[in-house]
Amino acid sequence: MNRTDYPTSWDERTMLLTFLDYTRATARAKCEGICEDDARSAPLPGSPLTTMSGLISHLRWVEYYWIEVMLLGGEDEGPWTEEDPDREMRVALDVSIATLLEEYDAQAEKYRQLIAELDLDTPSKREGKSGTFTLRWILHHLIEETARHNGHLDILRELADGTTGS
Repeated sequence: MNRTDYPTSWDERTMLLTFLDYTRATARAKCEGICEDDARSAPLPGSPLTTMSGLISHLRWVEYYWIEVMLLGGEDEGPWTEEDPDREMRVALDVSIATLLEEYDAQAEKYRQLIAELDLDTPSKREGKSGTFTLRWILHHLIEETARHNGHLDILRELADGTTGS
């Protein structure tokens, strides 16, 4: 994936998709070359689920929920349960970081295709507590969510092996 935040054209849709792809690629870049132990390490005592692997899994499942479940109306088959609402963070510890990144990339490509023909004003098929959401809102939300967690990934990477930047 080409990592750029400059869109090929300046229409709203292209800008939103460019920023989403940029934040996805940044998450991937933060994990480049990390060893498995460091990817699974939770160095923050107050946040035992905050690992690089857990965050990549979380980002994958957040996109799944907003695109497949909320927008397209699919059944929620995410790993979370009422007893363990953060299970996507836990199950990641049993999967290699390379596999998590491959799954994240494959899913991103799938979603690019699924929403390619949808108008930004397309309403979600499912309602949340605040009503329906548009594809526009969902894309903004996914950019915001991914960018926020990129900051977490940046800190975890620096704590793990001193790598900064990207």
